[in-house]
Amino acid sequence: MENAKTVSSCCKAYNGLLRPKKVTTLGFELAGQVEAIGNDVKRFKVGDDVFAFTGFGFGAYAEYRCIPEKGRVEKDGVIELKPANMTYEEAAAVPVGGLTAQAFLRKAGVKQGQAVLVYGASGSVGTYAIQLSKYLGAAVTGVCSTANLELVKSLGADEVIDYTTEDFTKHGRGYDVVFDAVGKLSSTHGKRALKKGGVFISVSSSAKLKPDDLNRLRAIIEAGKLKAVIDRRYVLEDIAVAHEYVENRHKKGNVVITVMNKASERSGT
Repeated sequence: MENAKTVSSCCKAYNGLLRPKKVTTLGFELAGQVEAIGNDVKRFKVGDDVFAFTGFGFGAYAEYRCIPEKGRVEKDGVIELKPANMTYEEAAAVPVGGLTAQAFLRKAGVKQGQAVLVYGASGSVGTYAIQLSKYLGAAVTGVCSTANLELVKSLGADEVIDYTTEDFTKHGRGYDVVFDAVGKLSSTHGKRALKKGGVFISVSSSAKLKPDDLNRLRAIIEAGKLKAVIDRRYVLEDIAVAHEYVENRHKKGNVVITVMNKASERSGT
């Protein structure tokens, strides 16, 4: 098992699907350095730079987090070597948004030559969905607010629609996939923009994560095809302010929390 000094991304927390769940330490994703390993660990060594999804056991807002080398992704989390071309902050912003976008695009069967529309294109999942759809060879349309049009264009979107002034279903275009990356779009409305046989997917449903998904994202990042979008950075002492900012839905991409300890107080973390 690994312990990592963490820089963690801040996201909206869901605490128990059917009933309240006691959580003492929030946070789903992190990046840091391995401090110790168990006797059976083979893939990591002390000093390795890593990034991880902690699973739905939370716990990323801490100086140390213990994660199994192997396990069930949703329950136990998943850990991989940090992309060599990312800082801790950038890597910490990848797992939840990146894994979610990748899983839903796989569920939709996105492939080269298709037309994909991403609704909520400037959020954590949306920013990765835009880039991963382009990586898969799709023509991509991003839907976002006026303030985020340039950001979404910079991520590679072929077209950007401002939802405050236009209804994407009235553009006269049809899409192979409409992906609601924020869970705010009704399926009835989204399906109006689909081609015959097209697929509507939403993060309000579910998609299966695979054990090697984070490693796949690392490879895409190191190939220069995927980057993190960081809106703001906070230290742990300002966690309440960070969550208030996220809950008010102002953020673009991700908000990052730096968790400091004496050994990790250095530039860039």
